[in-house]
Amino acid sequence: MNFIVAATKKAIKHLYNTDIAADDINLQETRKEFDGQVTIVTFPFTKFSKKSPEQTGNEIGAYLKDELTEVSGFNVIKGFLNISLSDDYWLDQLKEEVLSPGFGVFKPNGQKVMVEYSSPNTNKPLHLGHVRNNLLGFSVAEILKAAGYEVIKTNLVNDRGIHICKSMLAWQKWGDGETPELACMKGDHLVGKYYVLFDREYKVQIEALKAKGQTEEEAKKNAPLIREAQEMLQKWEAGDKQVIDLWKKMNAWVYTGFAETYKNLGVSFDKFYYESDTYILGKDIIEEGLEKGVFFRKEDNSVWIDLTDEGLDQKLVLRSDGTSVYMTQDLGTAQLKYNDFHMDKSIYVVGNEQDYHFKVLFTILKRLGKPWAEGLYHLSYGMVDLPSGKMKSREGTVVDADDLMDEMEQTAKEQTEAKGKLDSFSAAEKERLFHIIGMGALKYFLLKVDPKKRLLFDPNESVDFDGHTGPFIQYTHARIRSVLRKAAEINANAAKSYRQLVKEERDLIVLLLRFPEIIKESAKGYSPAVIANYVYELAKTYNKFYHQISILSADDEPSRQFRLQLSDAAGKAINKGMKLLGIEVPERM
Repeated sequence: MNFIVAATKKAIKHLYNTDIAADDINLQETRKEFDGQVTIVTFPFTKFSKKSPEQTGNEIGAYLKDELTEVSGFNVIKGFLNISLSDDYWLDQLKEEVLSPGFGVFKPNGQKVMVEYSSPNTNKPLHLGHVRNNLLGFSVAEILKAAGYEVIKTNLVNDRGIHICKSMLAWQKWGDGETPELACMKGDHLVGKYYVLFDREYKVQIEALKAKGQTEEEAKKNAPLIREAQEMLQKWEAGDKQVIDLWKKMNAWVYTGFAETYKNLGVSFDKFYYESDTYILGKDIIEEGLEKGVFFRKEDNSVWIDLTDEGLDQKLVLRSDGTSVYMTQDLGTAQLKYNDFHMDKSIYVVGNEQDYHFKVLFTILKRLGKPWAEGLYHLSYGMVDLPSGKMKSREGTVVDADDLMDEMEQTAKEQTEAKGKLDSFSAAEKERLFHIIGMGALKYFLLKVDPKKRLLFDPNESVDFDGHTGPFIQYTHARIRSVLRKAAEINANAAKSYRQLVKEERDLIVLLLRFPEIIKESAKGYSPAVIANYVYELAKTYNKFYHQISILSADDEPSRQFRLQLSDAAGKAINKGMKLLGIEVPERM
């Protein structure tokens, strides 16, 4: 709408002899209850018009209508000038933008961005919280790609540490040689079973020690199980062959299980980093920081940084015995990732419980003078709850990702079969459809909410075919494809000869034209919710178009062909938008 901004600048110069900047002109989408498609806010102009907002709006509106052939009319509501653009304008935009092969695709912008997501622990399966993380990371990566960025999708796997040794020790004590094959379990589920078993036995030991007079804190430190796990970790760090072999074997089981979950979830990665390879990184950076005076050493030989002047605190970066803490590792890994890819931006998709950690990490890297630290961003997201309450992973009550996906497919099956429209589907086609609908419901429900917000996930609500859901949008796409199949053929030049729009046609064109801007907005804010809510609006607008005007039975052939062409464009935009969310849309439902 640059032409409206330019003409408004001229209007203000002509009417009020005042030069203003383009940024001072606020354009908005016209509210649905008013006529028009573009609204200019006139309140700021009254200081030099010396008139009321209404008078100012009417004078500017009259000038624009006289000067621009694209403006067909206007109305003023208080301080808002609502402008109606001509059918010729919208049809030209449809031909030049929406119907062009490159619609919704941006040219490479020369910038490289890394998106790190998932970051699982190899001591248990992925759960509902991981599902939101993976879907968010994957979708953000796809949106950034569409916006012209070169994207590297990475996964930093937490494959070492005391929590991993807990699963290993429990399997060693009570596993009796059990394998995923023997147990008929996915490998990550089997390892998770022993993590839960460790925790259960550990609590028994804690209670026994407390009964003998130890405090809770003493009992947690002195329980034989935790001491054995710590000893195992020390052996692992010392390279003990027996411990390393067990670690490799159990991690291999987990990776096989993760791969299956990732495949069903529809997410992928370009590069894996492993904590076992990176946990000692960062010690050189600590030395560098000591030399620069960024860090300081305490009497016990531990190394710290003082961030109190930035509203943070003093932070330990190296223990007194010279061993790493998480911050040491994260400093080193950040440098490693930059060395590997030299990206302009690096996005960490991590839950909001780590907000403070990332503030500290980024601040340290900036103080160390790393020029690339300016491109670091923590995509902080809220937790996911179910109606039954918050998840507790260590108590075995975690909402498992695999079980959740199975439940979603089952719910999709029940609701789809209840509609009774599957007679023409083979058994394999039905199963495929249930997967597409179930996963579409899950993904859309989790992505339609702003990432920063905590959300309550209701599986049944997510599969509602008439609600603000993925299946509603999928059904709309299937409806469009059905219309086009029945038409058999569309005249590619239909828009060229069409000249008079009805409101439903115009509304659909206006919304379709917003798609590229929506991609840019979504990429800028790292928010798939922007795409998700746009696609829902597009589906709603198309359904209104479908129900209120005739398409296949239009009064004349030009109208019929034009509406088919518009349907095709809407279907393609819905498909592209949903693909950016990692969601498939079926050809028929």
